[in-house]
Amino acid sequence: MSKRRGSRHWRRVPSVRVGEAPGTLRVDESWPKPKIRVMAWSAEKLVEADVSDPAGLSDFLGQWPVVWVNVDGLGDAAMLQGLGDLFKLHPLALEDVVNVPQRPKLELYDRNSCLVLSRMVRESDGLGSEQLSLFIGDGVVLTFQERSGDCFDPIRARIRAQGSRLRQLGADYLAYALMDAVIDAYYPVIETFGERLEAMETAILARPTRDAIRHIHRARRDLLVLRRALWPQRDVLNALIRDEMPQIAPETRVYLRDCYDHLVQIMDLIETDRELVSGLLDAYMSSVSNRMNDVMKVLTIIATIFIPLGFIAGLYGMNFSPENSPYNMPELRWRFGYEYALGLMAAIAAVMLGVFWRLGWLGGGTRIVGPPDEEDADPSADRNAKEP
Repeated sequence: MSKRRGSRHWRRVPSVRVGEAPGTLRVDESWPKPKIRVMAWSAEKLVEADVSDPAGLSDFLGQWPVVWVNVDGLGDAAMLQGLGDLFKLHPLALEDVVNVPQRPKLELYDRNSCLVLSRMVRESDGLGSEQLSLFIGDGVVLTFQERSGDCFDPIRARIRAQGSRLRQLGADYLAYALMDAVIDAYYPVIETFGERLEAMETAILARPTRDAIRHIHRARRDLLVLRRALWPQRDVLNALIRDEMPQIAPETRVYLRDCYDHLVQIMDLIETDRELVSGLLDAYMSSVSNRMNDVMKVLTIIATIFIPLGFIAGLYGMNFSPENSPYNMPELRWRFGYEYALGLMAAIAAVMLGVFWRLGWLGGGTRIVGPPDEEDADPSADRNAKEP
């Protein structure tokens, strides 16, 4: 694995070499080792088991109406090849499983092999997504995950429940349930993300800080991760609904349409959040600009007040001797000359502050921009003026 500089998300580089034969499996030994978990059931009975070798799956295949084989981890090429040989997977399909990340897509290889690549959202080590490879066969669903931990616990609970629809229907309905769980897992993430954006908006409007811009860019990046994970998945579901596939029964397409509706809703929420993030960036820039304008206004007012004060101080600092001429600074020999100069400065500053307040530049008073409009004038004044 390699990590992108400046990013919180781990990015796995596809193991492909120039000129290499298609279908070659090349895995990173640092990836988690595969763990095989099997659930096989009929309407009356359920069996769960952990299998250490692909050969152990022969006891389940063909013996149960529906068999779900889940593989957590992609760090053993020999075991993955053994699974591919057992289920007669196309070499290119198995190559797509180990070359992560892949764009969500749908691949049909034959009547017994249908590959669906999806992206599962994860929040354990920061918002990111994980590739889910799903094969749909005759009474078999085979799933590959990059590592342990998923959003399928509710599906497993429904399978264990006697009389549930999952126990009554076939493998295609199980595949739908798994894809629906992957999509529904985005709802709490989007809800948490919306609350996070509301908190950011409140903080930015109250007091924008330098950390705000970092949080905004992080939110934009997280939304981009979600959008890239979900946008191609819409085409996958659309193909499953519209195309004739032997692996998908017509009755299951009705449920796939509901799954498609959920996906469209999530996409709308993501687009709304993206617009909100753009608005937050504009709000941050406006808040910073307004604060800068307030600071500049205060500094300008202070400088403007000190301009006449500096003139007076400079005038009386020219040191013209009154002994040479009675017109040379007569106030220098006056008993109250110092008090007079300070009082003059204070009076000028007070007058200027009053004018600024009257203009509304200090946050109070009434802004005077010209004569009042006719509609703002008091009509009773005109009527009283006309009366004798």
